[in-house]
Amino acid sequence: MQLHEQYRPRAWHEVVGQVKVIQRIEALKARGLTGRAFWVAGVSGSGKTTIARLIANEVADDFDTLKVDAGEVSDSWLREVERGLASRGLTGRGRAVIVNEAHGLRKDAIRVLLVMLKRVPAHVTGVFTTTVEGQSSLFEDCDDASPLLSRCIRLDLARRDLAKPFAERALMTAQREGRKGG
Repeated sequence: MQLHEQYRPRAWHEVVGQVKVIQRIEALKARGLTGRAFWVAGVSGSGKTTIARLIANEVADDFDTLKVDAGEVSDSWLREVERGLASRGLTGRGRAVIVNEAHGLRKDAIRVLLVMLKRVPAHVTGVFTTTVEGQSSLFEDCDDASPLLSRCIRLDLARRDLAKPFAERALMTAQREGRKGG
């Protein structure tokens, strides 16, 4: 297993550099995270996938979480997934869908998502991740992209003041791995 996966945060208190986003998620948890879609945007390496996984873990077990790259998402695939999401997860908890690199969504898929997100079952949570640059290009190239974003709760990750907390985390990882890191 690669180090970044081995030491990926598995709980909210382990996430560094994203205090405001975590506070917002904690506030949303009080009202429930299911029946919603989230749009997580940030620079590469800022924690998009980690935050998406943690949101999914709040509502669903790992085997009831579908993770997909946006390039694999088509209108027919989405319709099939929607039918599968009609029932609760195997353990009675919810279900989650994570669409990584959402800036790669095609126009046909975005149109289907616009309809799907209006009728998200109460036990389902969707999470889209994208880079800031990718988000900009998605909205320039596709007229339907802005309505898609309006159906999601935006979580814009911090872009500044990340060096120190990330360096401290890297030092801790190096020390755990028996490397000097100084």
